[in-house]
Amino acid sequence: MSKLKIAGVVKESITDGDGIRFVLFVQGCPHHCYGCHNPQTHDFNGGTIVDSGQVLEEFKANPLLSGITFSGGEPFCQAGALADLAEEIISLGKNITVYSGYTFEQLYEMAKEDKDIMRLLNLADVLIDGKFIMSEKTLLLRFRGSKNQRMIDLKKTMESDGKTVYTFE
Repeated sequence: MSKLKIAGVVKESITDGDGIRFVLFVQGCPHHCYGCHNPQTHDFNGGTIVDSGQVLEEFKANPLLSGITFSGGEPFCQAGALADLAEEIISLGKNITVYSGYTFEQLYEMAKEDKDIMRLLNLADVLIDGKFIMSEKTLLLRFRGSKNQRMIDLKKTMESDGKTVYTFE
C-alpha cells in the first residue's frame, strides 16, 4: 500500500458527497483560498503520515458507507497514493468523490504530464472542482461552498475524452 499525508478523517459524513461517506482530508494545499474551512490542511509540512491500508481497514469497518471522499488540502497533490486507495475502494463496490481547488480543465491538462492525476480522474465518480471564492459563497448548493464550483460526473466526462464536462445539480 501507499503512504499518505493526512490532516484527519471523518468516519461518517452526509455533507461531503452523496450518501454516507468516509472523508479523508489530505494535508497540503497550494491554493490557500481565503475563507477556506480547512486552513489547517494548507501546510505541506503538517499532518500525519499513514499507510493507505490503515485507511482502507477503517473504511471497511462500516458496511453502511456509500463511498469515500478525498478532500483537503489538495487531493491531486497526492494523486498516486489516492488512486491506489481508490482502486481498493472500488473493488468493494463503493464510489469515489474528490474535491479539488483546480478546475477539471486544469487537472486534465496537468494529467498529460502526470499519469497519476489521470488515474485518479478515471477512477473517481464525482469531482467537485474550483477554488472556494468567498464573494461567491452560498449555502444553497449541494456539497459546494461557492457558486463557481461544479459537481462533475467524471465517468461521463472522461468517456468524452474530457471534451464535454457533464455536471450534476
